[in-house]
Amino acid sequence: MAPDNGLLRWDGRESRGNLVERLGAALLAAIEALGRDALLLAHSVLWFRSIPKKRAEILRQMSLCGVMSFPVVVLVSIFSGGVLALQAGLTLRPYGIEAQVGAIVGAAMVCEMGPIMTGIALAGRVGAAMAAELGTMRAAEEIDALEAMSIDPVRFLVMPRLVAMLVMAPALIVFSDLVGVIGGALVAHSQIDVSYPAYFDSAYNCIVLMDIYTSVIKAIVFGGLIVIVSCGRGLRAQSSAEGVGQATKESVVVSCILLIGFNYLITSVMQHFYPATRELPI
Repeated sequence: MAPDNGLLRWDGRESRGNLVERLGAALLAAIEALGRDALLLAHSVLWFRSIPKKRAEILRQMSLCGVMSFPVVVLVSIFSGGVLALQAGLTLRPYGIEAQVGAIVGAAMVCEMGPIMTGIALAGRVGAAMAAELGTMRAAEEIDALEAMSIDPVRFLVMPRLVAMLVMAPALIVFSDLVGVIGGALVAHSQIDVSYPAYFDSAYNCIVLMDIYTSVIKAIVFGGLIVIVSCGRGLRAQSSAEGVGQATKESVVVSCILLIGFNYLITSVMQHFYPATRELPI
């Protein structure tokens, strides 16, 4: 028996309608989350006036976010610089200019790899911890208790973390840039046969002051993004174990996507308004 073509067409229209509805709902949810995060950022900045009263908590968060993250940053940076040096050296060796591997590693680490790799490491380590901690507090009704006592959760929980990350993220990323360049030097010397003086001279001649400014700007933006996204997801988590896990997962995924997007945006803007002039003596 022949199928009912009208029914088949109706089912197709219904499927397409459901797909459009799901896409629209996802878009509205993303816009709503963006608005909530922007309001959370503004609310946190307004509480910066309470920094002197919260200095003990800020110092504790600086230790958790920054000092405890140094081992992870060291490992990520050394291997990032090493693989950059290896690939660049093997590519340049046939042309006899492998001595310029330091310039490539230096510029890439300071401008791109150092900030983005450190940012992703912080999103996975610090951001996930913040989202899980605040989500657990939401599930245990501790945040409701703070509100019942007329204590602003943003002032008590979010602002110290934001200030700590804004201070420690630039320090971590500048340290990551330095360690990455040193890791590249070790690989270039051991596997590409580039002397240390030639490597560091090439890197020194290539890196300009605007590269360091760009790295610091990225660090500040990345640190703020990680805290706002992670704390926002934690504060809005559902009061269940599944809700805490979902908030933690979303914080890492959204933070990484935003880091990559803002990394490109900042690089594009800085190169447009402040183009870097590099020296490559070949």
